[in-house]
Amino acid sequence: MDLLESYRRSLADFIDRVERVSPRQWSARTPCSDWDVRTLVNHVVGEARWSVPLLAGRTIAEVGDRFNGDQLGDEPIAAARDAASQAEIAAFHPGTLERTVHLSSGDVPASEYLHQLLAEHLVHGWDLTVAIGDGSRLDTDAVRECARWFTAHVGDYQSAGLTHPGVDPPIDADDQDRLIAAFGRDPRWTPAG
Repeated sequence: MDLLESYRRSLADFIDRVERVSPRQWSARTPCSDWDVRTLVNHVVGEARWSVPLLAGRTIAEVGDRFNGDQLGDEPIAAARDAASQAEIAAFHPGTLERTVHLSSGDVPASEYLHQLLAEHLVHGWDLTVAIGDGSRLDTDAVRECARWFTAHVGDYQSAGLTHPGVDPPIDADDQDRLIAAFGRDPRWTPAG
């Protein structure tokens, strides 16, 4: 599967998970110890909002602070759907993959940025799933694409403090569990601790 299709599927899967959040679950704890469900979803929605101008070639300075703060408002599910729709359009715009994206860490090819977003959707999608007790699985092909990419970047992520050191996955771990563990999360995590 190509990168754009993996990205599309990870984005759609994340939104599917957001749509399953019940009103009482927005304050539920997540594997991200400082974030509840709403904060986690707000983070991913903010990343989706940022992706539109960044994939169009804008710099962080040009975007400014317009995506700071609450991106969900009174209708978090609708806000998440809208952000995902706009992000998908930006990613699939002709020529996007040939662009350079200007990130705070430096300029990167658009394909690198899309891999980073793929990881965001998958890992935070898993965070969301376990936080709300949904039990659904991540897209297998997207997990494989992300794991292939992340193998070359795990050291960079850890040294930049973007992930914790990897966790030893269970002996019977599948690709999803190994990916989640590589991002410093325990695949056995539950809200109860």
